[in-house]
Amino acid sequence: MAIDRFGRNIHYLRISLTDHCNLRCIYCMPEDQIFRPKAELMQDDEILQLTRLFASLGFDKIRLTGGEPTVRANVVEIVRGIAATPGIRSISMTTNGLMLARLAAPLKEAGLQRVNVSIDTLDPQKFQRLTRWGKLEQVWDGILAAEAAGLTPVKLNAVVVKGYNEEDVIDLAALTLQRPWQMRFIEMMPFAGPTDIQTGQIITAAQIQAQIESEFGPLEASGSYDGEARIFRIRGGQGELGFISSVTVPFCAACTRARLTAEGVLRMCLLREKEIDLLTPLRAGASLEELRQLILDAVWNKPWGHGLEDGYIPLNRAMNQIGG
Repeated sequence: MAIDRFGRNIHYLRISLTDHCNLRCIYCMPEDQIFRPKAELMQDDEILQLTRLFASLGFDKIRLTGGEPTVRANVVEIVRGIAATPGIRSISMTTNGLMLARLAAPLKEAGLQRVNVSIDTLDPQKFQRLTRWGKLEQVWDGILAAEAAGLTPVKLNAVVVKGYNEEDVIDLAALTLQRPWQMRFIEMMPFAGPTDIQTGQIITAAQIQAQIESEFGPLEASGSYDGEARIFRIRGGQGELGFISSVTVPFCAACTRARLTAEGVLRMCLLREKEIDLLTPLRAGASLEELRQLILDAVWNKPWGHGLEDGYIPLNRAMNQIGG
C-alpha cells in the first residue's frame, strides 16, 4: 500500500500512452505543437513492467490517457497486458472518441471496462472551432460504438470555454434525459501553452450548474461524488450530470491519484511541476527495489493540493504532455 504523509492511500494511476493527438483543442495545446520522438516514450514492455511495479505497491485502478491514447500503436495489446496484471481491478480510458467506432469492441475484448469521451459541444461548427480539426459525427459514432460494446457506464466530458461553448451546456445536459450516460462539465485549468485562454475564459462549475437549472429547474443532488465529479440528475432523467470544479472547489483532500507521463515521468499532482523520472533509471538497469523506493518516496511527498488560489500555474508541460 502506498500512503502519503497526509494519510491518503494513493492507488489510482493515470498512464499516458502518448503525447501525440489527432486533434488540437484550443484549451489543450497550440496548433503547431511539437511531439516527442517515439523512442523517448515508454515502449510497450516498459509500460507493462511499470504497471506491474505499481500494482505490487497497491495501485489497483488504471486510466489510460494521452495526448490521445487510441493513436498509440498496439493500444489493444497494451490494454490486454494491463488487464492481465495481478492486482489491477479497474482499467478505463479517456479519449476524444475519433477512433472508437473501430476500436471499441477490440478494446472491450482486451479488458477495457469503461471510457470517458470528450465532447464539448453538439454543434459541428463549434466542435471544429474548439478542436481545430475535429468532426463531431466521428465522435458521436464512437460514443455509440462504446455503448454497444459494453464500455459502460458511458461518461462524456465537456470543458466549457467562455466565448466558445458556454451556451451549449443545455444541449449537452439534455443528453441525460433519454440516455443513461453521465455528462461531466469540467472547469478549464491553466497550464503551459494556451494559458491566456485557460485563465481568461474560464466558466465555473457553479455558473454551468445555474445555467442548466435555468432550463430544467433545480437539479436533484445525489449527495455523492463519482471520482472528482459532484453528481446530480435532471428530474426524470435517465442519466447523471457531473460537475468537476478543480479550480473553484478543489477536491485535493480526497485525491488518490498519480500520473505517469508518456516518457515515464511520475507526477504526483496535475497542477504541480515536481516530477520523478522512472524511465531513465529503468533503462539504465535500476533494480525493482530501487524503482519501488523512487515511487514510494514520490507518493510520500505528494503535495496536499494545487496552488491555483495563490496564483501558481504549472508551466513546464502542456496538458497533452501530462495525461489528463
